[in-house]
Amino acid sequence: MVARSRRLLLALTGTVVLALGVGGYYVHRLILIGAAYDAKMLCSGVFVSGRDAATVEHEDIAANQHSVLQLIRARVDRQQRSVSAGLFGLPQREAVFRDGLGCTLAIGVTADQLRADSTGMVASRRIRTDRPWPEGDAVELRHIARAINTEALYAALDAAFTEPDPTRPRRTRAVVVVYDGRIVAERYAPGFSLDTPQIGWSMTKSVTGALVGVLVGEGKLALNQPAPVSEWRQSSDPRGAITLDQLLRMNSGLAFDENYGAPLSDVVYMLLGTRDMAAYAIAKPLVAAPGSTWHYSTGTSNILARIVHDTGGISAEAQRSFPRRALFDRIGMTSAVLEPDASGIYAGSSFMYASARDWARFGLLCLRDGLWNGAQILPPGWVKYSRTPTTQSPDNEFGAHLWLRVPEPYYRAAGMRPTLPSDAFHIVGHHAQFVSVVPSRKLVVVRLGLSAPWTWDQEEFLVQILRAVPARN
Repeated sequence: MVARSRRLLLALTGTVVLALGVGGYYVHRLILIGAAYDAKMLCSGVFVSGRDAATVEHEDIAANQHSVLQLIRARVDRQQRSVSAGLFGLPQREAVFRDGLGCTLAIGVTADQLRADSTGMVASRRIRTDRPWPEGDAVELRHIARAINTEALYAALDAAFTEPDPTRPRRTRAVVVVYDGRIVAERYAPGFSLDTPQIGWSMTKSVTGALVGVLVGEGKLALNQPAPVSEWRQSSDPRGAITLDQLLRMNSGLAFDENYGAPLSDVVYMLLGTRDMAAYAIAKPLVAAPGSTWHYSTGTSNILARIVHDTGGISAEAQRSFPRRALFDRIGMTSAVLEPDASGIYAGSSFMYASARDWARFGLLCLRDGLWNGAQILPPGWVKYSRTPTTQSPDNEFGAHLWLRVPEPYYRAAGMRPTLPSDAFHIVGHHAQFVSVVPSRKLVVVRLGLSAPWTWDQEEFLVQILRAVPARN
């Protein structure tokens, strides 16, 4: 009896120790993720967007912070241009700012190693000109087309910046409305301006898709050939059959946990806990035959980012500067910053910053089927291809790194959804970042903000804008 009790006690003790070990490991990883988020967002908010640190902490960081992580504190070092964050004042993660590269978490490398690696992207400086936007910076609202109902247009902007429910803030930060190639309305929240680069979150995915298009147009990539991923090249690896088209359409069949509410899910850990985001996603196994099912995956976009990086140049400098050479500088997106991870590959799923006007330039490029001032930036038909529905996606809502319908949670949660023109498509990011394009109405609408789920109705906002612009003749 005594021996049995002793064995039971030992077993119970082992179970408790194991539970404490697992729990401690979980808490440790959770703290690292929280510290990484605070350091990264504060670094980019201060050094890329030029915002006040206290405001970034109070609004952007607090809006996403798990209750367990409220004890994490971040410190801005303006001399070193970095931000460190950790629990009880002990730094556990550091993000480093570099000109033209934005902020990168020092994971698997030291902060000094990051500072020493400034190869590639040099920050562009906008030289203001009096040429009309988008070629220059001049916006003359007095010359808005007479066909536009300015009263309805400004009423839509007024509504966008109101807070119907203070307990569930929408925090609209910027709106730019482009009609027939010209800005006809824009507005900014306090603390933001036409020069403020703002995070696109998953709008970055559509930019990555466009960069793939550039390389397809140059004949360096092929849509229906196996994706050039060296880790999948073993003849026995079924992932070797995944095509570039399937990566763009997110029907590759790769496993990936896209759960933003779980702090240690694939999407969160990849963005905030890994040195090499693309390698993390590439290592995922197949859970379905390529092309058979659709699953939204941030990891897929980072695989594409590595393909773009590796294909965009031979030297490290050429690879890192490719987005600016191939796209940003060619259409005047001088505020755009596509931030790399610690491996040096741009985080093509989530970490691009640009001003609202520059996001509008990208939308206008898509409206024009990739044509800009006589130069074909994207191959002819690329936007049409990107807008072709991925049939495995719900209601054919997704194309090739473009949304064909406004996704959840950015429309009315109950009741009849408004009908938008059938050719409308959308570039969408977390917290209701939107570039909505309606070619039949010659319309591009940018909305940037920090909205909680189900607080922002992009469809209703677009309906209000559409009421103000003339229908197609």
